[in-house]
Amino acid sequence: MSDDAPTDLPWWTNAVVYQIYPRSFADSNGDGIGDLGGIRQHLDHLVHLGVDVVWLSPIYRSPQVDNGYDISDYQSIDPLFGTLDEYDALLAECHARGLKLIMDLVVNHTSDQHAWFVESRSSLDNPKRDWYLWRDPVDRSGVAGLDPADAARREPNLWNSVFSGPGWQLDETTGQYYLHIFAREQPDLNWANAEMRDAVYSMMTWWLDRGVDGFRMDVINTIAKIERDLVGESRGYVMGPQVHEYLHEMHERVFAGRDAQLITVGETPGATVDDAVAFTAQDRGELDMVFQFEHVGLDHGPRTKFDNIPLALPALKASLARWQEGLADRGWNSLYFGNHDQPRSVSRFGDDGAFRYESATALAGILHLHRGTPYVYQGDEIGMTNAGYRSLSDYRDLESLNWAADELATGRPLDDVLDSLAFRSRDNARTPVQWSAGPGVGFTTGVPWLAPPASASTVNVQADLAAGSRSIVEFYRRLIALRHSSAVVRQGRFELLEPSHPALWAFTRTLDTSRLLAMANLSGAALPLDGLSLARAQDPGADHPVLLGNYAPTVAAESLRPWEFRVLALD
Repeated sequence: MSDDAPTDLPWWTNAVVYQIYPRSFADSNGDGIGDLGGIRQHLDHLVHLGVDVVWLSPIYRSPQVDNGYDISDYQSIDPLFGTLDEYDALLAECHARGLKLIMDLVVNHTSDQHAWFVESRSSLDNPKRDWYLWRDPVDRSGVAGLDPADAARREPNLWNSVFSGPGWQLDETTGQYYLHIFAREQPDLNWANAEMRDAVYSMMTWWLDRGVDGFRMDVINTIAKIERDLVGESRGYVMGPQVHEYLHEMHERVFAGRDAQLITVGETPGATVDDAVAFTAQDRGELDMVFQFEHVGLDHGPRTKFDNIPLALPALKASLARWQEGLADRGWNSLYFGNHDQPRSVSRFGDDGAFRYESATALAGILHLHRGTPYVYQGDEIGMTNAGYRSLSDYRDLESLNWAADELATGRPLDDVLDSLAFRSRDNARTPVQWSAGPGVGFTTGVPWLAPPASASTVNVQADLAAGSRSIVEFYRRLIALRHSSAVVRQGRFELLEPSHPALWAFTRTLDTSRLLAMANLSGAALPLDGLSLARAQDPGADHPVLLGNYAPTVAAESLRPWEFRVLALD
């Protein structure tokens, strides 16, 4: 199906982004860790998929406390991954293939080994002291209503780190605490300091001058802290309103007047629909699109994300529909189920056993048919599964290990902890890409830094490409091609159908006289369509061509087979 698209739309409304987690993509030198050489060796795989943009998770110089999200030098490549010359070669090879390359920008915090922080912590009057958030200890001994544990704390406020424990670290040299929303080795930058912002903008400009096509900005909405919350009994971080001032300033100082082919993507945990509109409305000059977290938090327990709760499909459908409707006229969304921080999509939302092919393709199809820019996380295109680890020694993720230590200290049984990690740990997404069967799964000739899942013997790129009509890669190719050819997929109005159905995910997309129906049965049983109020679909199977599906040509239009996905042309 082909439509005439409006000519004034940003290029990225027609794009698909592929995320590479470099440590786990491909290893070219046999040390067991993915690198730039490995990425270069597999660029043709990305061309074969048909993606438009490659996003690299951090490759900057780093102590690797948080796998590169603790940066010690923004303008140097970590030797684990290669050299700046190798990066330039990768960038050139991407551009030669028509692929854009965007970098992960981590500027909420740096490593505690970054030269800026080394200077900042050296004395109270160092010129870079105010580049980070330092505060004096607080005496809570006389504060009424606090439990004894909180009353004994001397941190400036009662914030906890995302990675467990207090969000402040005492520096013995100066007697003050510094803020770290994440690991204590990741001190938060003080965005209220104009000199610090100048340094960040200069660094970003250096990368753009080098040819980078944009940035995915890590936890970018956390750069703004409300001053009054930094001391006292404040318990929860709240995004400061000045974040919009900072992002607009960044846009004016770094991006304005440059090639319109750049892209800026903000990761914005906790952002609301209204926040996203403010971030991405094109007349505001802030960001092109955002990652929101609402839908990937629906199966988190009330205490921590590791306390898993069953996910009801109507809640997931409703969440994405809210964002479709809220950003329909102003703003833009990033479409994703998985990334380096989330469990594998097919294990979390699908069936990674008997219906792995069907559920992997159904989830991809239904996601990509929403309005927004789709993101493919490495390995999703072959239906990679969670790791299935049953020993703490298998894990490497700092967040997972810290949480496990805290839980075990309370007396929680080890098996319970392992069950939670097996479903939720970020390491599930970080196992090496499985290029082929064998000890190194085609990822390395050495020992992989993180053990591959047992499923690697059958779930790998080589096996998938040999699977013919059941190749997940080939389904992705057709899915991406549909977005590229159809304006209604990119821009059509969204309307959710059967919102309360426990297994059916169905919606229409409409642009002028063009209409599509996307539908998927997210269950392992056949789903009859008779009696469902798909009124606007007008008899969804019988008289309308199937533009794309994950089964062989339809033989029973009156029902959907287990984990079946179809998109129909209704015009």
